[in-house]
Amino acid sequence: MSHTQPVAVVTGASSGIGAASARALAAAGFHVVLGARRLDRLEQVAAETGGTAIPLDVTQDASVEAFAKAVDERLGRCDLLVNNAGGALGADPVAQADLADWQRMYDINVLGTVRVTKALLPALLASGDGQVITIGSIAGREPYKGGAGYNAAKHAEAALTRVLRLELLGQPVRVSEIDPGMVETDFSLVRFKGDQAKADAVYAGVEALTAEDVAETVAWVATRPSHVNVDQILLMPRDQAAAQVLHRRES
Repeated sequence: MSHTQPVAVVTGASSGIGAASARALAAAGFHVVLGARRLDRLEQVAAETGGTAIPLDVTQDASVEAFAKAVDERLGRCDLLVNNAGGALGADPVAQADLADWQRMYDINVLGTVRVTKALLPALLASGDGQVITIGSIAGREPYKGGAGYNAAKHAEAALTRVLRLELLGQPVRVSEIDPGMVETDFSLVRFKGDQAKADAVYAGVEALTAEDVAETVAWVATRPSHVNVDQILLMPRDQAAAQVLHRRES
């Protein structure tokens, strides 16, 4: 039996933009299915939102298949997919590229998005009014020094999202892309592999976006009338004019 509320699936939902998006979508009337590897944190967010926590590793075919099967068996529907799982690793120049980091970024940001979208697309089509929202990045629009690996992955993710939009034309599924600029979450801490000083320096003197700012945008896009497709949004703080063009206040 299908769930009575519209069902939104959010990947990478254990923290940051994913967790904030789950909260915003729950407030907007969705039953939220939260997917990520850290089940303990997922369950905390699920408890807050009245949602459903299901473990998910977007880099593993078997995990994605089991996740999609669980969504179908437990909820019976999927109306919205928020492809949020992603992230950056390192900031090395191309000459010193760590190929393991590049492979990991590609697998999470690009192939992970493909895996989950492919697995849930039948349910989104069957809903009669489905939607895919992919959380991209300014890095997918604008290359910058030290960002080659992440730039490459996010450009690829943007390309696949835009192709999906073309492929689904005439079908009852909207496809949207939200590209944030600087958002202060644990993004930089992960990128610099736990180096708190490096992570703090990224945001020093800048009033960055918050996860909630992006989540509010996700909920707004998700609640437009079904004939309205918000194709792309570039969302940046006032203190940022381009990927590496920032206004920093003196401390």
